[in-house]
Amino acid sequence: MYPWSVSNRQMTRQLLLKDRRSAGRGTITICAEEITDTRMANFEVSARRLDKKFLWWSDPFLEFYKQTETGWQLAHRTEVVYNSMNPVWRPFRISLRALYGGDVEKLIKVDCYDHHVNGSHDLIGSFQASLAEMSAGTHLSPAEFECINSKKLKNKKYKNSGVICIKRCQVEKEYSFLDYVMGGCQINFTIAIDFTGSNGDPMSPQSLHYINPEGYNEYLQAIWAVGNVIQDYDSTKMFPVFGFGAQIPPSWQVFHEFPVNFNPANPFCAGIEGVVQAYQQCLPQVKLWGPTNFSPIINHVACFARQALQQNTASQYFVLLILTDGVITDMDQTRAAIVEASRLPMSIIIVGVGGADFSAMEFLDSDDKLLLSPTGEAAARDIVQFVPFRHFNGNSVALAQSVLAELPDQVSSFFNAYKLKPPNVSTVPEPS
Repeated sequence: MYPWSVSNRQMTRQLLLKDRRSAGRGTITICAEEITDTRMANFEVSARRLDKKFLWWSDPFLEFYKQTETGWQLAHRTEVVYNSMNPVWRPFRISLRALYGGDVEKLIKVDCYDHHVNGSHDLIGSFQASLAEMSAGTHLSPAEFECINSKKLKNKKYKNSGVICIKRCQVEKEYSFLDYVMGGCQINFTIAIDFTGSNGDPMSPQSLHYINPEGYNEYLQAIWAVGNVIQDYDSTKMFPVFGFGAQIPPSWQVFHEFPVNFNPANPFCAGIEGVVQAYQQCLPQVKLWGPTNFSPIINHVACFARQALQQNTASQYFVLLILTDGVITDMDQTRAAIVEASRLPMSIIIVGVGGADFSAMEFLDSDDKLLLSPTGEAAARDIVQFVPFRHFNGNSVALAQSVLAELPDQVSSFFNAYKLKPPNVSTVPEPS
């Protein structure tokens, strides 16, 4: 969220083309409001006898609208159910803030449309009801609302265009990221550093691991910058740090999850200063090699996350921070590891160092659709955030925003989905 959002509440900007030229007379208006109500409404909705719009069927979907001072504002759109006049939509949830803005007397508008591929959807009908009216339904006795198309009201024989049946509209309290952190949830960061040969010979100034006369390289810059962002979320300030893709002494075998301090019994470093020191001491002792495998370190952290989940508490959440030049060898195994980890209290932040092709990292950061394993299994949620370090040019504020953009919601949504409260719930105010 940009600094103007909360203070100005609303801003309007002209739409521009990619080359910054005007896109015509179109504008976009963004409204912002501070979210204080974290409750969610869980819906199960079906319909019966909807009007057919194409020969003998329709492709219906629903839109829920919040009433505002300037008109109706879209709060949620369901998926399309194809070829059905008696659709059953998948269960969905809408935040109460988005649905009625805290005023329980406000009506909610629901439109039912017939989907068209070109976007010119046909309105089947609408109804308006309060949240209380919607909440009255059960599976045995749904709350039923006639779907009315105002254009057909002139026909004296017209009754309705179908009936929307709300079988469940249940409000549940949710806890925020801050609630979990303040309530005793420990965020555990693990740092993994890419020591593969694609980074270049550390003795060459062209290498990303080359330490210049001032004592810096791009990996050190990223460790300092990103580390200072994350360390305040880890109360212990003790970070296990691993390297991958290097030959290490004395056997000179390639390892994909070796402790950077060479102490397997205690791979922890004290603070970001300790991480930097361990990296500086490790670099001249290893040979950069390959291949670049992410899956071993992902599975390593997932093992601890799995143990934490078995405790059935929201006491621990694990974050793996990978610093890499972007080359990856075990893509299939990494996809499988991420899909498996998506069901655990775990997130992955990948920081791209250098200016190489990061398309593989962007593929893993599947914001548009859930990542699939090689066998076609979908991730339970998006747990990967990719951050190209060079894009921020020393802007620490923008870097912090990008690194932590998705983590708070990943933490809170995971524990809320499992209905796990903050450990010290008595110290956390109940969501209003």
